Amino acid sequence: MSDNRRTFRSPADEGFFTKLALVALSLVFLAFFLFMPLVSVFVHAFADGWDAYYEALIEPDAWAAIQLTLTVAVIAVPLNLVFGLCAAWAIAKFEFKGKAFLITLIDLPFSISPVISGLVYVLLFGTGSLLGPWLKSHGVEILFAVPGIVLATIFVTFPFVARELIPLMQDQGTGDEEAALSLGASGWQTFWYVTLPNVKWGLLYGVLLCNARAMGEFGAVSVVSGRIRGLTNTMPLHVEILYNEYNMVAAFAVASLLALLALVTLALKTLLELRFGAGAAGGRH
Repeated sequence: MSDNRRTFRSPADEGFFTKLALVALSLVFLAFFLFMPLVSVFVHAFADGWDAYYEALIEPDAWAAIQLTLTVAVIAVPLNLVFGLCAAWAIAKFEFKGKAFLITLIDLPFSISPVISGLVYVLLFGTGSLLGPWLKSHGVEILFAVPGIVLATIFVTFPFVARELIPLMQDQGTGDEEAALSLGASGWQTFWYVTLPNVKWGLLYGVLLCNARAMGEFGAVSVVSGRIRGLTNTMPLHVEILYNEYNMVAAFAVASLLALLALVTLALKTLLELRFGAGAAGGRH
C-alpha cells in the first residue's frame, strides 16, 4: 500500500544556490536603489571640501530652513504622540460603536496624496473660504505661515504612533489592567503604571517613524508654505530651490543633513527593534 501523504518542505530547506541567489538579488537591489544614491549625496555635498559644506549649512536661508524643520517636528511629534496613545488605548482596550470607522480615519493619510491634504488646508483657510478671512481679520495667519506647515505635517504623520501601538496593545489584551483595577488602582494609575510601561518601546518606535516623516515631508508642506525663502521653507523645500538654481553643493549639503538625520533615526529604530523584540519575547514566556 503506497503512502499518499505529501511531504511539505520548509523555506529554510531550500538549496544553497537558491539562498545565495536571493541574497545576491537583495544586495544588488539595495546597492542600486539605496546605497549608491546615499553615497552620491555625500560625495556631491563634499565636492568642494569641508569649508564649502559648512558654509552651505550656516547660510542664513539654510539655517532658517533647518530651524523651521526642527520646530515643526518638535510641535507635531508630541501632538501625534498624545493622539496616537489615546487612540490606540481606546481602540485596543475598550469596545464602542464606531471603532472600525475610527481605525479607517487613522489610516486616511496613508491613502491620500500629501499634495491633496495640503490643498484641503488651502480650501479651509484660503482667502476664498469661510474661515480664512475671519482668521486673518483677527490676526491669525494659517496659510503661508508656520501654523499651516504644522497642521499639514500633523495630518500626514498622525497614523504612525497609533498604528504602531494598536496591534501591540491588542496583542497584550486587558489582563494586566483588569488585575490592577481589581487591586484598587484608579484608571489613571492603571494607565501610568501598567499600560504605559507595557508599550513604552513600541511608543518610542512609533515616535521615531513619526519624526522621520515630519522632517522629510515635502508634498503637503510645499502647498501650504508658500515657499517664502528664509521664512516658510523647510529643509526639503530648500533643497529643491537650491537644486533648481544649480547650486548643487549647497543642495546636496542640506540633503546630506536630512540623510544623516534619517540614518540616525534608522539606527535608533534598529536598536529599539532589538530591545523591543527581546522584551516582547520575554513577556510571552
